[in-house]
Amino acid sequence: MDEYLLSVFLGIVEGLTEFLPVSSTAHLRICEALLHIDLQDGFWKMYSIVIQLGAILALPVYFWNRILKFVSTFPKGEFGNRTIFTHPLSLTIVAFVVTAVPAWALTKVIGKNLENLWVMAWALLIGGIVMWIVDAVFTRPRTMHMEEMTLPQAIWIGAAQILSAVFPGTSRSMSTIAAGQIAGMSRPAALEFSFFLSMPTMAVAVGYDFLKSVIPHHHEAEIAPLTISPHQWIVLVIGFVVSFFVALAVVAWFMNWVRARGFVPFAVYRILLGLGLLVLLMRGMM
Repeated sequence: MDEYLLSVFLGIVEGLTEFLPVSSTAHLRICEALLHIDLQDGFWKMYSIVIQLGAILALPVYFWNRILKFVSTFPKGEFGNRTIFTHPLSLTIVAFVVTAVPAWALTKVIGKNLENLWVMAWALLIGGIVMWIVDAVFTRPRTMHMEEMTLPQAIWIGAAQILSAVFPGTSRSMSTIAAGQIAGMSRPAALEFSFFLSMPTMAVAVGYDFLKSVIPHHHEAEIAPLTISPHQWIVLVIGFVVSFFVALAVVAWFMNWVRARGFVPFAVYRILLGLGLLVLLMRGMM
């Protein structure tokens, strides 16, 4: 496949799947296997970081007004009933720390699982079943808006997100949304908190990957410095731009979708994709 078209395709895949509860990691890994792309190559490692960055930037652009509102009302909140420990920004940081510390400690396990399609297949399948059950059972939320969240809810969601780090294919979005619903949050509130939690989580994860590649450890292959040709710069820019705009559209669409509908279609998709991947793996086709 032409590298320009490949960049458009992978940018679309990243933008579509990063914030939907279907696992962008699994989708990119499946694409790598099907299209025979060597994502261990220095340039393609850089490319994967660049398209993730494009997707990340879609969130502060879409939620810009909400972010400004939260910053301007910190720490008491819009109605004066929050504290420095219960303001939405504080709860986002708390959930991030709860996730980040164990994830950092389990870096080696995470690294091994990122290459394992079997882990991703089972994570897609089991995660889809869990999402379906949670969406059907937890239908009477107590917390309707993100501004009403509590500290225990944030800690619980942060702990649940560890699963998505350790078992790629689980999906960061799926784990935080399902955990939020179990903790009594409405679908829109759980989804919005999932997006806010994604901002520091993804920014640090992508930054860590970049630094790890720039400063290789124990003879790991490094990404930079690279002598990037004009052709490769165009490939990077295409992926970044496509990922950004597709992710921006997906976030806007998903917020509107969830207000009126549930997560069952995504659960069904995960189950079918997981089963399909297991069949391909058992037949030795991947």
